[in-house]
Amino acid sequence: MERLRSLLSLLLTILCLSYMLLGCEKGTGEFRIIGTVTDNTFSQGLQGATATLYKVPIGTSDELFVKSVVLSSNGTYEFVVPREKMERYILKVNKALYFPIEKDIYYSALSIKEPNTFNLSTNAMAWAKIHFKNLNPIPTDHFRYIKQEGLAACASCCPSTTQDFYGPLDTTFYCLNNGNTTYSLFYWEMNTSNNGQKSTFTTAFDTTLIEVIY
Repeated sequence: MERLRSLLSLLLTILCLSYMLLGCEKGTGEFRIIGTVTDNTFSQGLQGATATLYKVPIGTSDELFVKSVVLSSNGTYEFVVPREKMERYILKVNKALYFPIEKDIYYSALSIKEPNTFNLSTNAMAWAKIHFKNLNPIPTDHFRYIKQEGLAACASCCPSTTQDFYGPLDTTFYCLNNGNTTYSLFYWEMNTSNNGQKSTFTTAFDTTLIEVIY
């Protein structure tokens, strides 16, 4: 009988150890999410930006607030959150006059054994003010331009395809661009020899002019 008790005790010990090794702690622990956000325009950390972490439960689109931090001078951030089963986390970084960042971090990609590093970057905003004016319009006039350099494929970007105007023309519009980069376009006054390239250096946080008057 004593031998049987000893065997049962040993078996229970082995089972418990196996359970612990295989995941009796499943669901516990913490995720440490760290990284650096770089200001590409000035080649430095994005000091003063706000980094906010949200969690999205499985099977929902709910973005539940977790925590916000203000980035230090070197642009670093850190979040320590309890390990819980989520579909994903969303990291958002915002600073006035900078392009916002949104990063999906999936639960399956996270580790509790070591820091989870996500380095991000963004650019300062700038604008090109585009002004086209026809001084002596007639109904058959045809003016065309196409963007050659400049930010593309963003919600507020000007189109990268050829744009056409007909007849009288006096229009002004603004094109979003990365700060401290070039914005350029090529234009044609159709059926004439008048064509050429116009470009400007779009200073960060500012608006600079590109003008074609014909």
